[in-house]
Amino acid sequence: MNFRQMAADRHTYAADWKARTGGKVADYFEPYFPEEIAYAAGILPVRVLAEHEPDVISDKWIYGACFPARDMINQFLRGRMDYMDGLVNVEGCQWIFNAYEVITNNKPALFRHYLFLPDYTDSTTSKDVLRSELAVFRERLEAWTGRDITDEKLDHAIAVYNENRLLLRRICELRRADRPVLTGSEYMDMLLANQVMDKAEMNGLLEQFLRELEGRQPGRDTIRLMLIGSETWNSDLERLVESLGGNVVVDELDNGTSYFWNPVYPQKDRLMALALRYLGRPHNPVKDNNWRRRPEHIFELAEDYHVDGAIISKQIYCHLHGTDNYAVWRLLRERHIPFHYMERDMSVPEEETALRLEAFLNQVRAGATRLAGWHRKAVL
Repeated sequence: MNFRQMAADRHTYAADWKARTGGKVADYFEPYFPEEIAYAAGILPVRVLAEHEPDVISDKWIYGACFPARDMINQFLRGRMDYMDGLVNVEGCQWIFNAYEVITNNKPALFRHYLFLPDYTDSTTSKDVLRSELAVFRERLEAWTGRDITDEKLDHAIAVYNENRLLLRRICELRRADRPVLTGSEYMDMLLANQVMDKAEMNGLLEQFLRELEGRQPGRDTIRLMLIGSETWNSDLERLVESLGGNVVVDELDNGTSYFWNPVYPQKDRLMALALRYLGRPHNPVKDNNWRRRPEHIFELAEDYHVDGAIISKQIYCHLHGTDNYAVWRLLRERHIPFHYMERDMSVPEEETALRLEAFLNQVRAGATRLAGWHRKAVL
């Protein structure tokens, strides 16, 4: 199943879906976007993904920004997103907010909405604040589409999205095996495709893919790695790791495992159930600024998936990950998990990156008996 091509063809898919269903398409940036509410209104939520291509346009609109934000503007100005009817931004990264402003100001006819999500996600009032924001969002979508977003429609949307998360979790669990049946690049391609397709359609594809995986023979024995850091937009880094004898068996990326990790627990107040889900998901550095739960979550994933080492990949200009890295570095050192730190833009310089990763993998191999028992030596 060519998930990589599905992600690459996302613009064509969205335009075809719109023509086929007569529905509206709403793009979004942040993984905190409450897709279930849009889906309940008959809207297709599509994650805006960046891609590496020549850009001589965005300088006019945004200066010195992170490369993904610039590329999103570049795609829009080139007409790649003409199918888009609305654009939603959830409070978070400043660079992404700038991209949101540029795009919506260049296309005033777009439905636009800024949704506030509390930075202190675990405060006593956060759930009530977010619930009120979701109520406003529902009302605005109802006015835009002319459709009532009833509790029954929300229940259906929550069920579809929970099924999607369960299928992704089942596939993710297969990576815990000593010799996983799927590679890190396959997995990332699947996750990216999942964020640009109708979840009901995607669920059928995931069930088919799961059956295919269950019939596969175990993969080769490799160095087991964890990918930490900024969001990714393709599987180039995972493929490079695989060419060097490694395999990314787990990640904690915002558009990786963190995207689907926790379900919505249904309750009578559907909006409160959604608020609790998005406030309770594994957080990125923007929202993990109170109790700093992210480092411990990283360690739990590393231990559960028996990783031999970690790659920290930080997007250039991503100051939030830059300030958070000291806590991650400290944790990995304390728990005796070898790691390689790298900064990147939209591309992965193949020769330079391969040279450094190969040295890191050789260091891990020589580190001690495949580091199979590193977690038993951890400083707890």
